[in-house]
Amino acid sequence: MNQPDMMCEVTVDGVAVAVPAGASVVAAIVAAGSLCTRRAVTGGRRFAFCGIGQCQECRVTVDGHAGRLACRTTCRPGMAIVTGGAR
Repeated sequence: MNQPDMMCEVTVDGVAVAVPAGASVVAAIVAAGSLCTRRAVTGGRRFAFCGIGQCQECRVTVDGHAGRLACRTTCRPGMAIVTGGAR
């Protein structure tokens, strides 16, 4: 069980960020200063919308696995998160 004052370090598009233990991947993306989770087919920036995984706008790559829902995935120490905002 994680204590609330513990921090978890992850990377978002190569940027190291620390978030509270138990935080969602979308929280880490915001902490990294990004408001883009993926790109639409037209190239437009997209971001988490519903916060419960229904809209699928928060799909990112986590540790090499594409299509993970950032709002429903909990950060783990050392996690590598890649968003569509990097390009």
